Amino acid sequence: MTITLHKGDIPANLSFGPSVAVDTEAMGLNNHRDRLCLIQLSAGDGNAHLVQFARGEYDAPNLKKLLADPGVTKIFHYARFDYAILKHYLGVSCTPLYCTKIASTLARTYTDKHNLRELCRELLGIELNKQQQSSDWGAADINDEQKLYAANDVLHLHRIKEKLDVMLTRENRRELAQATMDFIPTRVALDLSGWPELDIFAH
Repeated sequence: MTITLHKGDIPANLSFGPSVAVDTEAMGLNNHRDRLCLIQLSAGDGNAHLVQFARGEYDAPNLKKLLADPGVTKIFHYARFDYAILKHYLGVSCTPLYCTKIASTLARTYTDKHNLRELCRELLGIELNKQQQSSDWGAADINDEQKLYAANDVLHLHRIKEKLDVMLTRENRRELAQATMDFIPTRVALDLSGWPELDIFAH
């Protein structure tokens, strides 16, 4: 495994193939208040690329081109948050997309535990260390523990997707899962427009 840290953008010649695992780190969970600090990427090859942003510096043409590429599927865990913060700060629509949290919720109906740590434990036999989850991602220099934490958020998503796709197919829920993921951009548009908590389908 290699973890490469890039400042502000990825190299123009960096390729991720037909799908890329994507995650983000921010100063908090309110994307209007808490700035985007880090984007993690992996092609599923055991290597992770981390892109660190200084405050207000989001001119990343190579990264934006990758995220907006309709020929590359972006794999997220909890796409609703990551898509929203990427849309807010980079102005890109990351479609097509796949969300392992949605896939897990529809496939693993025998449990209410759908976080990444639980998926890694059950599906891959991997224990994740989440100690750095609430650390200062806005620091000018992130430490090795933060880098490893950030990398682990994308290194396993391709394999998790494969496992969940098998379960979704077995339970005849692939089409439902895809339709739900296709709705994410609309759900994010509602979030960013001021309806983050309201269930618009409720009576």
